[in-house]
Amino acid sequence: MNSASKNTENDFSKGSIARNILNLALPMTLAQMINVLYSVVDRIYIGHIPHVSADALTGVGLALPVITIITAFANLFGMGGAPLCSIARGGHEEKRAEDVMGNSFTMLLASGAVLMVFCLIFREPILYLFGASDVTYPYAEQYITIYLCGTLFVMTSLGMNNFINAQGFGKTGMLTVLLGAVLNIILDPVLIFGFGMGVRGAAIATVISQGASAIWVFRFLTGEKALLKLKRSSMKLQKSLVKEITLLGTSGFVMSVTNGLVQIVCNAVLSRHGGDLYVGVMTVINSVREIINMPLNGLTSGAQPVISYNYGAGCYKRVKQAVRFMTVCGIIFSLVVWAVIFFEPRFFMHLFTQESELIQNGIPAMRIYFCGIFMMALQFAGQSTYVALNRPKQAVFFSLFRKVIIVVPLTIFLPMIGGLGTDGVFLAEPVSNVIGGTACFVTMLITVWPKLGKEKEETKKTSV
Repeated sequence: MNSASKNTENDFSKGSIARNILNLALPMTLAQMINVLYSVVDRIYIGHIPHVSADALTGVGLALPVITIITAFANLFGMGGAPLCSIARGGHEEKRAEDVMGNSFTMLLASGAVLMVFCLIFREPILYLFGASDVTYPYAEQYITIYLCGTLFVMTSLGMNNFINAQGFGKTGMLTVLLGAVLNIILDPVLIFGFGMGVRGAAIATVISQGASAIWVFRFLTGEKALLKLKRSSMKLQKSLVKEITLLGTSGFVMSVTNGLVQIVCNAVLSRHGGDLYVGVMTVINSVREIINMPLNGLTSGAQPVISYNYGAGCYKRVKQAVRFMTVCGIIFSLVVWAVIFFEPRFFMHLFTQESELIQNGIPAMRIYFCGIFMMALQFAGQSTYVALNRPKQAVFFSLFRKVIIVVPLTIFLPMIGGLGTDGVFLAEPVSNVIGGTACFVTMLITVWPKLGKEKEETKKTSV
């Protein structure tokens, strides 16, 4: 298939908006769900290690903020570059699109190397700062030390997979994470139980799996099937592109970093009010939240290339259609999930642990934490629209608003009000979903929606 025919095949300015989004979103949603298995499957197996499951699970939970921060840098340059790449492709600026991709790759590798060295050197004080105790620290240290050795694999597979999806190859992007997830599922029980490696085995399985995914991504982007190829000439940093990529990626970066910040604060406050047991409960809740968020991430990630491409092509009516479709689907999905978790929280607790005390305290905590989660769909829709239309300032503001301005203070102060204790920590999330989700989406409707209409009319006049 020649380049022209491939470009026509992946032209998002033609055909049904819903079909264009679903053609990307369905495999990407499946990919996002599979991607959860990297860390969630580790926790499921670790939660069933005989005699030490609760402490081991809590230890791995303490390592999650470090993993989240690494993910944040992958989002900074991967999610920052991909929409710019789509906009350039929609405007038929292939050279610029390839330069964006190459610059993103260079920054992913550079930041990954710095993060790996820094976190390995300071892992002990970092883990104790995040709420580790003398009992849980050894498990956290074992896991994160090995995980950090695969940082460059994470940056390549997670960050550069955005550029496969941005070119319209949703199924190929899905195979990236499917490859790693299947390897992880196979290797986890073999290394954890078969070789008796415990937490170390889970980390080794993850690193091997991420390495396989990284090789897959690199080979595709440098191969014949890619519309835009990763070339050495495009990897030379350009100051203007670095600035654009970083500004647009700051939204995804801030969302990930603030997620890590919230995890740190939650663990610290829960450790003070409820001890290691409640840090374990939060580890399970965070795992369930990842499972829920992945389909929403898949939907919005599938919509973003379609929105960006049509925006670059001047098809503003199709941009609005894509935003509507993304929002409605997100709300319906999150409403269904909310109902399932409310009526069957025990099922989710049993996935990660058989400890009766952990389950008993985790069920009411889960019902509080996920109450009103459907409002989070509005946050996802608003954030994704800002990013897809290259509006980094709004995207960054609402990332900070929900997590830093609302969640963190509530997590600290609610436990002190009316004897709420640990319940106050879990209550902070639904309050932030309602306030943050509403503010983000309504502001998008007020500021972005009318301007799209005006731009559409201006485009018509120009064409006449």
